[in-house]
Formats: sequence, structure tokens, C-alpha cells
Amino acid sequence: MHIRVLYFGILKDLAGNAEEAVDLPENSTLADLLTHCKSRTPRLGDYLSGAAFSINQEFAHPADGLHENDEVALLPPVSGGSNPPAEGSPPASCTKHCAITRDVIDTARIANALKHPEDGATAIFEGVVRNNTRGRQTLYLDYESYEAMALKKMEELAQQALADFKIRDVALVHRLGRIDIGETSALIVVASAHRGPAFEACRWLIDTLKRTVPIWKKEYFVDGAVWADGEPFPESVVSSETGKSAEKSKLTPHLQATPSPKKASH
Repeated sequence: MHIRVLYFGILKDLAGNAEEAVDLPENSTLADLLTHCKSRTPRLGDYLSGAAFSINQEFAHPADGLHENDEVALLPPVSGGSNPPAEGSPPASCTKHCAITRDVIDTARIANALKHPEDGATAIFEGVVRNNTRGRQTLYLDYESYEAMALKKMEELAQQALADFKIRDVALVHRLGRIDIGETSALIVVASAHRGPAFEACRWLIDTLKRTVPIWKKEYFVDGAVWADGEPFPESVVSSETGKSAEKSKLTPHLQATPSPKKASH
């Protein structure tokens, strides 16, 4: 059967391509596919202990079965390369509460559009690119994502926040591509009658987004570039393929000779 495999972040660099077509026997599992990928690129095995996987844009586990024309993505720990849009593609992808864009994020416009007369509070979080990481001068960041899945997961987070917190409305926006120092990479706006739920929902949304939504960044310094260390996936979605926990993903080697810096924004 024919399977489409997508690679992101540092896994894309290791595999040498962003996607490939793989033919597997009928009744193969995700674990069989991973074995195939590691046999073709042995160094992938060093990074899969902290990776997550998806089948058709839903998180999956190695024991899950595969079917003809499935789309499988190998996802390194998130929060971190650039995937330029195809010529003629729209500037943003949107759902009811969320957007992924390659344009500058207009915080004031988005926040003002969300406000209603019954709101007593609007909590705003902006993830902003700063000019240094661990003493290294940052030039800019470059974000990529598994865009269809990222937008889907962002909308799921928005819907969950609306159900779990006493808030009226929410907006989530993430920017892709090159983002310069001082520019906003992620925006969360929460509107509610009272400040407490607005603050709580805003904090939960950014913390959860950075652990579960497939968006990665590459940091460009005056002396080189490196994929940013990702936040570990929750254990409910991380690979059990090697029997290691997500936390141990922090111990895997890096492609660069220099130490990988911590995140430069958010």
C-alpha cells in the first residue's frame, strides 16, 4: 500500500527531504513504517524517542494500523525553519477562532474586533522575537508548521478553552516564515466578563499550544543557525516506540556542533 510520509524540523534535515512516498505491505503498522524510515536514514532513530506521529492529521501511536494513501507525519518536539507558501496561495488559513498567517500580526485590530460591550476584561499574550539567546545575538527566527494539522489543533484548543473557562470568546494567531526582532510570532486574545478567567485561559492556551501544535522554529544567529529546542509532547501523544519518555528527548544529539539554545520567543 502507498503511504505519504512528511518530515518536519530537524527530522526533515536528517531525512534530506520534506516528504516521500513509501510502499508497505498490507496490514502494516506505523511501527513498520518507522522501521523502514530508520533503515533508510539510521540517524532518525536518535531523534524518535521524543517525537510524536500523526496519521491523517491526528496524533497516532506506533501500534496503529495504516491504510492505503494515509498521510503520516513525523513531528519533532514543537516550537520551532521555513516552508514558503506555494505561489498564489492565500496569505492566511483560518478557522472560526484561529489563523495561521505569513503577514505581520495586527494585535490591536484583532483585539478590538473581539471586544464586546459585555466584556469586562481582555487578556492579550504576544510572543515576541527577542535579540538574543544565551548570549548569542539573534538575527531573526524562521517558523514552519504542518499547517493543516496545526490549524486544526489550534481550533480544538480554542473550543476547549471556551468549554473549560468562563470566557466569552478567544482568538489565536500564529505567524510562519521569517520573523524579525521585535515582531510578534504568536498572538492570543481572550475576552470575558472578568479578568481571572481571561488570564487563566490565556496562560493555558499558550502553554498548551507550545506543547501540542505542530509548529517549529529555526533560530538564525550571527554565527550560525539551529533548530530551537522543542517543548516535550504530552506523554499521551509522544512516541513509545523506543520505550523512552518525552522528557528524555532533551538528551538527544543535535545536528549542530554548537549547543542548541533555548527558545528565543514566547
